[in-house]
Amino acid sequence: MKFNKLTLVASAAALSLGVAACDGANENAMEDAGEQQAEVVNEQAEAMEDAGQITDAQEDAMTDAAEDQADAMEEQGEAMDETAPAE
Repeated sequence: MKFNKLTLVASAAALSLGVAACDGANENAMEDAGEQQAEVVNEQAEAMEDAGQITDAQEDAMTDAAEDQADAMEEQGEAMDETAPAE
């Protein structure tokens, strides 16, 4: 499934705004970093597929792996927030 860049960015922004109030600082930072990295990988994979260097299935696999990494980064940030001393 392909998403255009504007749709992906708009969806990510809307989701971030919706959950920002309940996320900690580390989780938000890690989520933002992960999403940025996933977007870069998505753009690279799409360009490679458009150039005929990889198949559509390989593009999807690259994008899925980047999104999984972004999710893992967000979970790591959440764990950091949960173990941080209360202020």
